[in-house]
Amino acid sequence: MKLLYMTSIRLSGERLFIVNNINPPKRITNTIINALKGGVVPRIGLEYITVGRDAEISAILHDIDIISDGGAAFRFIVGKYGSGKSFLLQTIRNYATEKGFVVVDCDLSPERRFVGTKGQGLATYKELINNMSTKTKPDGGALPLILEKWISNIQTRVMLESNGALPQEELERLVEREIFAVINSLEGMVNGFEFAKAVMLYYRAYNQADDRMMSNITRWFRGEYPTKTEAKNELGINFVVNDDNWYDFIKIFAMFMVHAGYKGMLIIVDELVNIFKIAHTMSRQSNYEKILTMYNDVLQGKAKHIGFLLGGTPQCIEDKYKGVFSYEALRSRLSAGRFAADDAKDMLAPIIRLNMLTQEEMYVLIEKLSNMHGQLFDYEPRLTHGDLVSFLTEEYNRVGAKTHITPREIIRDFIELLNILYQNPDKEPSSILGSGDYVITAKTADDFLEFEL
Repeated sequence: MKLLYMTSIRLSGERLFIVNNINPPKRITNTIINALKGGVVPRIGLEYITVGRDAEISAILHDIDIISDGGAAFRFIVGKYGSGKSFLLQTIRNYATEKGFVVVDCDLSPERRFVGTKGQGLATYKELINNMSTKTKPDGGALPLILEKWISNIQTRVMLESNGALPQEELERLVEREIFAVINSLEGMVNGFEFAKAVMLYYRAYNQADDRMMSNITRWFRGEYPTKTEAKNELGINFVVNDDNWYDFIKIFAMFMVHAGYKGMLIIVDELVNIFKIAHTMSRQSNYEKILTMYNDVLQGKAKHIGFLLGGTPQCIEDKYKGVFSYEALRSRLSAGRFAADDAKDMLAPIIRLNMLTQEEMYVLIEKLSNMHGQLFDYEPRLTHGDLVSFLTEEYNRVGAKTHITPREIIRDFIELLNILYQNPDKEPSSILGSGDYVITAKTADDFLEFEL
């Protein structure tokens, strides 16, 4: 008998199925298995292996609804290394693109921060724009496609409204009028005039099939022009994106994406711990000040159609000397109130703290991985229900496992076990796991009882 495990989220009358029983294509299975074995999160196929996190996902999906209605959202996703933080962020990323959002994402590093004296803020902006993704372009690099699709849609709409009876010159005039209506709405934003001018230049280059000019304008949007002089000579725009103004451009992009037919923009920034690691106090505080600016814009209604998800460890948030809470203005805004507890979390708070997956959820996950491994290498999975329980029992009985073991470690061990069994068909799972005499405590047995076949 084959069990069907399915996790679902109900939100605003809609049921989102995150996990299903459909076998993924082998190329996706291969990516999933290899990524998880290497301790990283695959960018595709997450819907096949997502388990648990119902409350967290429901809260973030509610934020996405707010963003599509013209609002804004800001969340910290906090979890220890290997707890599933990056996995959750990538799951939300895939869901948002599927629902018509533009998503930009990046990992912070010593070379990429929010603010820096050596262009680290601009480096973060470049990475975000280069990773711009949509439903039809999920792997990044979507900016040219978005611009061309927007122009093409306006041209098509104007032609349909005129029944194709107008001369070419009149059609182009009407298209320009539509484009002017969009860029005029952007000019009132900070640095919006320059952005709007670049959009018009792109349209004219597109209309004239000037690929070189289109490429140059795309470079300008990506922040790749080093000086104003170079931008002025090639584009006629005496302005470039830099460390000081890149966040303003992110907000303009969010508004433009709505005009281009998308529901909004989601910004995902992981590895916030790299801000925590900055040794120089003033540099670290400057980065926290930029986070505060983003947070205030969202809560005060200054930002529209935009959402922020920032991923970090508990230490990089709560450390009172170097963490986010070392910046008093953020600590006072983000600290939990008196009534929140482990068994009564406030999922509407700005910080979502991830607990470890339960043993039941880990069982469902490793069973899925066992089936996928068999599908990938064309063999019938050998591990029985008892073998899966024995594996988890051994993992959870390790010294310190109660507080320190993470899903990443368990998954990595499990895939290694699958690889060894596949390459050594004469070996039994019990001979690899241990002596074969498994002592399962009553509590542990009860935990897995509901999974009996």
